[in-house]
Amino acid sequence: MAKTTKNVKKRNWTAVLYPESLPKNWKDILQQTGLQCSISPLHDKDLNPDGEPKKPHYHVILCYQGPTSFNVVQKLTKDTLNGTIPQALEQVRGMYRYFTHKDNPEKAQYDEKDIKFINGFTIRDFVELTSSEITELKKKVMSLIREHNLDEYCDLIDTLMQDESLADELEVAMNNTLLFDRFLTSRRHKKEKAQQKELGL
Repeated sequence: MAKTTKNVKKRNWTAVLYPESLPKNWKDILQQTGLQCSISPLHDKDLNPDGEPKKPHYHVILCYQGPTSFNVVQKLTKDTLNGTIPQALEQVRGMYRYFTHKDNPEKAQYDEKDIKFINGFTIRDFVELTSSEITELKKKVMSLIREHNLDEYCDLIDTLMQDESLADELEVAMNNTLLFDRFLTSRRHKKEKAQQKELGL
């Protein structure tokens, strides 16, 4: 997933940051760099192989506009933010999934809603979803429609836009307008029929 060669130049990097060492305004510092960044939930339940707790930490993804050298990135992660030496990312998506240990059920699990985004970072810029993943996302959107008792497409989009962790679901909803519009319309008609039946109409 990552390289540590000091001569490497890459566009995307990651590092580990420790709350106890971070400057108080560390998120402002990241924002001022102009870099698109993503910050993991605080990993405060991780364990070492011997079962001892790991120091609480964040993982961060840093996305530069072009290939950037190790030394440049290290000035930010190690010198400015007092974090670890950076690692070059081959796969942003893999690191993003590691933020919550999505593919590591044996590790402590973290909530995707706690992932933070800076300067317009969105994981959709780095992934191409498979057809099975798109199908699963459609099911999630339909479940969300039922959960929030929605029956208007505009309300669905508004609901998805309010939660940055639902970026994939928003993308699927916007790319499948006809499907979800018909699903919502069908729900609305079903409610109207039920109401008419109750009124004896």
